[in-house]
Amino acid sequence: MSRDQAIANALAYFDDGGFETDLARRVAIPTASQEPERHAALQAYLADEMRPTLEAMGYACEILPNPKPGYGPFLIGERIEDPSRPTVLTYGHGDVIRGQDEQWRKGLSPWTLVREGDKLYGRGTADNKGQHSINIGAIAAVLKARGRLGFNSRILIETGEETGSPGLHALCREHRGGLLAADILVGSDGPRVRRERPTVFMGTRGAVNFDLTVELREGGHHSGNWGGLLSNPGVILAHALASIVGRNGEILVPELKPAAIPNSVRMALSSVELEGGDGAPAIDPGWGEPGLTPVERVFAWNTFEILAFKTGNPDRPVNAIPPRAAAHCQIRFVVGSKPDQFIPGLRRHLDAKGFPMVQVTAAKDIFFPATRLDPEHPWARWAAASVERTTGTRPDVIPNLGGSLPNDAFTDLLGIPTVWVPHSYGACSQHAPDEHLLVPLVREGLAIMAGIFWDLGEAGTPPRARPATA
Repeated sequence: MSRDQAIANALAYFDDGGFETDLARRVAIPTASQEPERHAALQAYLADEMRPTLEAMGYACEILPNPKPGYGPFLIGERIEDPSRPTVLTYGHGDVIRGQDEQWRKGLSPWTLVREGDKLYGRGTADNKGQHSINIGAIAAVLKARGRLGFNSRILIETGEETGSPGLHALCREHRGGLLAADILVGSDGPRVRRERPTVFMGTRGAVNFDLTVELREGGHHSGNWGGLLSNPGVILAHALASIVGRNGEILVPELKPAAIPNSVRMALSSVELEGGDGAPAIDPGWGEPGLTPVERVFAWNTFEILAFKTGNPDRPVNAIPPRAAAHCQIRFVVGSKPDQFIPGLRRHLDAKGFPMVQVTAAKDIFFPATRLDPEHPWARWAAASVERTTGTRPDVIPNLGGSLPNDAFTDLLGIPTVWVPHSYGACSQHAPDEHLLVPLVREGLAIMAGIFWDLGEAGTPPRARPATA
């Protein structure tokens, strides 16, 4: 019974084919939560795949309906060994985005796991079936080595993360003193900062989506007869956008910026380098907020993005002044921002710049608050030490991921610190055709998580933040 044996068990699980066999079954379930007709697949993923897996590991499982009608269910599995020991919540989501079947490379399908070289292809391999499969496999490896975990474990799997996690916050409010009570969350999602070095992050940037629209009249009018007489909504909206974000991507509206970058965050990021991996785009060095490093721009600052812009009919343009223009925009933001002031601030800015005709409309259900744990927090230091003990490499420790997750449900509603250890990389084609995991990262991820879950059952974990009740 040893830590090394637990890690060896986790590696054997991969080398003997067990991981690929399990992941193949999970990928084959078409859990695209953005498609209402896939609701039965969401239920099947929990009832037919995850519940039997966890019950075989000694977990008592309950599948709960979504508090928000019309959305996918939740599974909570728990294994309570000793109420005096810490309780660890592990999170994953079983839903994926649309398959985009026709866009995958020849020989690949979103719903079939295919191994080519060092890549495992399939929808959900990186986001998030592969990642929570690594964590569950690592827990099983610890159980095999020790005969018990040495801590109490709760596993939450949702089926709506790709649609904004509807119902998750209500579920956390309802069960924070019972089924979801925990001392810490340990989960995996998103990419590493560098492919060759493990990453530990403790929060996420927030996201606010909204639309800017200009509607001037009914129908288009011939540009030869009316050009120079009628204002063009596309031109107006382009200038309005240019007043919000500069030509190099810098935000020009003070209300959309964070207050400052804390020294502890700046210091934590000072040794971090960005590397997306093969196939990732090159970083544009002059893009973004002036005076910041590329790492600070994505992990410690806000960005304004134009995700879509339409005026007229781009597919079939005609010689007519269009009546309408619209842009779908997004602000990714960090702790220290005031997201409740984004839309009012934009409204004041546009009015002051002479654009009262530009409407600002917040998107429904597209909002993730920002979360962050100080890099010097005891759990952050503990997790980094565990990863280094396993790999011999100091991981990149970042206060928050550049992307967004419903992490506030855990930090704010459950009141627990969160530690995330991602097992993917930047060029994994997440949310795109040909999504994949890298085999070396899977093997190392299994070893890392087996080490973490072993160490959670040992003495030396940070003090508990709640009374010793399970």
